[in-house]
Amino acid sequence: MSVPVSLTTRITLACVGVALVSAVLSGLAVGRYVATLDSSAASTVPTATAGPGTGANPTAPLRQELRAAREGAAQRPAVRIARSVLLSVAVGMLVGTAAGAGTARLLTRPLRRTAETARAMSAGRRDVRVPVEGPPEVADVAASLNELADALARSEDRQRQFLLSVSHELRTPLTAVRGYAESIADGVVEGIDAQAAGRVVLAESARLERLVRDLLDLARLGAADFHLDLAPVDLVRVLQDAAQVWRQRTASRATPLRVELPDGPLVVRTDGARVRQVLDGLAENAVRVCPPDAPLVLSLRAGGAGDPDGTRAVLQVRDGGPGLSEADYAVAFEPGVLGLRYRDDRPVGVGIGLSLVHGLVQRLGGGIRAGAAPEGGACFTVHLPDAD
Repeated sequence: MSVPVSLTTRITLACVGVALVSAVLSGLAVGRYVATLDSSAASTVPTATAGPGTGANPTAPLRQELRAAREGAAQRPAVRIARSVLLSVAVGMLVGTAAGAGTARLLTRPLRRTAETARAMSAGRRDVRVPVEGPPEVADVAASLNELADALARSEDRQRQFLLSVSHELRTPLTAVRGYAESIADGVVEGIDAQAAGRVVLAESARLERLVRDLLDLARLGAADFHLDLAPVDLVRVLQDAAQVWRQRTASRATPLRVELPDGPLVVRTDGARVRQVLDGLAENAVRVCPPDAPLVLSLRAGGAGDPDGTRAVLQVRDGGPGLSEADYAVAFEPGVLGLRYRDDRPVGVGIGLSLVHGLVQRLGGGIRAGAAPEGGACFTVHLPDAD
């Protein structure tokens, strides 16, 4: 198994290697230059010759000295080259080590701080931040980690608020169910009053069941085994069935219901039950906030110019209610945000419905956006493709 090498060691070794190669090449160049000079000097040493007519050889010692001088001159370049290379290598190692250590310290110090901050965040701390320093690339890593810490803090705060909202929403029907159940059990409520109490318990139980079902669906949306029953579906028929149910509910609230349909069938390969769930979720959200005489519009048309590529059908749910601000539209599909924001101003739910609708549309391969409606309230537009 290979042993991991730290970034500091890698940088130092790289700098030392570069310095050593440069030192060897420069040492060889200097040595070769010196050798050239020595060879030139050796070639200028005179050669002694014997005088004519002499029986003895009085110049023999001189010739030996000259030969020794030439041999020494021939050996000096190799010695000088070796010395030059060794000196260059020694200097290169010192310079490379110093440069590598300094560079590694400059680069790895902010990285070590970033790693320490990441470990602190994984331990649950959200108040730690990394100093943005060092080279631009390293500083960008620190800035990105700080942005991640801010996003995590905001997300966890929203989750806490959402759980508080869910707890509040659960507590209300549970209190009613418990109170009426105790009254029936103690015999305080009898006869016709007991029947009325039973209906209240039944209604609150249904409300609890619906809330729990929405919570489970919201949790399952991210799972790989979330089931979709894909088949060719006539969305005109789906919208007509939904309108028949919502016409009865809107009539009791004096809310006019208007349905806009294409001339013929509009068949899309999708999950009809999930599309109906999307329609019901958007309609329920709209009816809850609509004042009397404010319209509710269910609209369907075929995809066309201006719609995202691949759009086969466009569903719209519009209302004449109080609407939302531009900032609200940006966070409309985040769990619990609008519920917390408008709890004291208008009748709102726990804030699960729009999040669930958003997740369902995404699983169907489509997209959804929120904006202002011509009727004065909010408009939710769903683009549906042929699902794979």
